[in-house]
Amino acid sequence: MVVIPCLNEKAHIGRLVDSVVQDSSSLDVLVVVADGGSTDGTLEAVRAIADSEPRVRLISNSKRIQSAGVNLATRTFGAGRRWLVRIDAHADYPKGYISRLIEEAICTGAASVVVAMTSRGDACFQRAAAVAQNSVLGAGGAAHRREGKAEFVDHGHHALFDLKGFLAIGGYDETLSHNEDAEFDIRLARAGGKIWLTRAVNIVYFPREKPGALFRQYMSYGRGRANTIIRHRMRPKIRQMLPACVLPALFALAFAPWLPLAVGPVLVWTMACLLIGAALGVRERGRCAYASGLAAMIIHLGWSIGFWSELTTVAFRAGDALKGALPPRIARS
Repeated sequence: MVVIPCLNEKAHIGRLVDSVVQDSSSLDVLVVVADGGSTDGTLEAVRAIADSEPRVRLISNSKRIQSAGVNLATRTFGAGRRWLVRIDAHADYPKGYISRLIEEAICTGAASVVVAMTSRGDACFQRAAAVAQNSVLGAGGAAHRREGKAEFVDHGHHALFDLKGFLAIGGYDETLSHNEDAEFDIRLARAGGKIWLTRAVNIVYFPREKPGALFRQYMSYGRGRANTIIRHRMRPKIRQMLPACVLPALFALAFAPWLPLAVGPVLVWTMACLLIGAALGVRERGRCAYASGLAAMIIHLGWSIGFWSELTTVAFRAGDALKGALPPRIARS
């Protein structure tokens, strides 16, 4: 079963569904589009395909978020099926994608097969964001964001699951709008499931086209990561803590009149992003690529704000819960 969670993806969804159906013509594949309330013509595009193609189904995902859409599709159509393939509407997939994922899962015995992804853009800012995401500057050196060997990993871009194993640990956490994949991988690993990063196929991802949309996306990513860290009592990795330091560094600027060294962290961050962005521009030989440093700064700042806002929210909730649990006299003191 292939599940495509989507929301307002008219520009991509028709071509994507057609390509999945054509590419899996030799497989017993059911393609389920879980729509989160699109208003741009996505529904009409999918219905037009489903009317003539019995292997395509459209369902309404009232909770709107991707995690809920995938779970709903598996509960509705998963009976008797062995594999679950997650397809994201904002990406391109190579020929033979699904069959190769299944081969990799069978050969490795993995409960989940994840793939590497390369970002690509059309508009100028989108190209700048893609260059940033393809580099350590924007992706922090994540295994599925760089070249390397096929190997077992702790996380990657979700592609295929053993459906029975997916359901056995409860599927995705539907309280998470972002970072549900990383949170799932933690539970899967603790349940004994192995995650295989294949290099046999990879996907092309299309970043957000505007700075505001990119900022909001990464702010949500930061919130999701903070939630996962708190929930599972994890120690953040260095590549997560570096962008997390951006917001505190900006707050430190308030002390600059009395402590000039407070300017240092922000200055170092800004110069590092702009210089590395310039180097990436030279390497890519593209005018838009020179703005990758600015795109990376948007990524870092959005992630940092989301991360700290979620930590603050959780701390306040914990404080309120503790206060409510205390005897009235102690709570008032």
